Amino acid sequence: MPSVLRRVILLSVTSAVGTQGSAITQRVHSLNRPNMVSVGTIVWLSSELMFFAGLFAMYFVARAQANGNWPPEPTELNLGLAVPVTAVLIASSFTCQLGVFAAERGDVFGLRRWYIVTLAMGAFFVAGQGYEYYHLVHEGTTLSSSVYGSVFYITTGFHGLHVIGGLIAFVFLITRTLVSKFTPAQATAAIVVSYYWHFVDIVWIALFATIYFIR
Repeated sequence: MPSVLRRVILLSVTSAVGTQGSAITQRVHSLNRPNMVSVGTIVWLSSELMFFAGLFAMYFVARAQANGNWPPEPTELNLGLAVPVTAVLIASSFTCQLGVFAAERGDVFGLRRWYIVTLAMGAFFVAGQGYEYYHLVHEGTTLSSSVYGSVFYITTGFHGLHVIGGLIAFVFLITRTLVSKFTPAQATAAIVVSYYWHFVDIVWIALFATIYFIR
């Protein structure tokens, strides 16, 4: 009888371990399986990258045709404002990723907290860009004042619109976590939004270096 009991216990333990291992394998497989929403987002961002590449090409062509007068008078870019604003936007990429880590753990409160911080940082960037626009226009650099003005406002303006789009996505996602139960679909949405936000940050780093340093 003890021998039979030992066999039953051994079979039960083996079955439990096998079931648990199978479940873990399935979870790992599902995590490693490409998500079509994420893949679609990456493809879309690739097309957006081509769009911004066209804007960069426009900037450099206009700069090459300016014969050294770039930027023209009376344009004076405010580097003292642009540097901290840029630093905040770069930092927001890290807070956004912390939100993703929280979402992957199923920590909806952590996701919400870090995405609200990222939202505030992005809003600060937009406000800083608007403040610089105001002063440039006040000093005479407008969209129609020169080729430089046109190129500057088009490149930075389209990027600013993308940032605003990201802020809207953050608001939408945060609201969803408040009004409904946190689900894997919301975690996926958080990851997709982070892809977009990292992309926006990288584009701005390139724009910032081009406009404020390479000039």
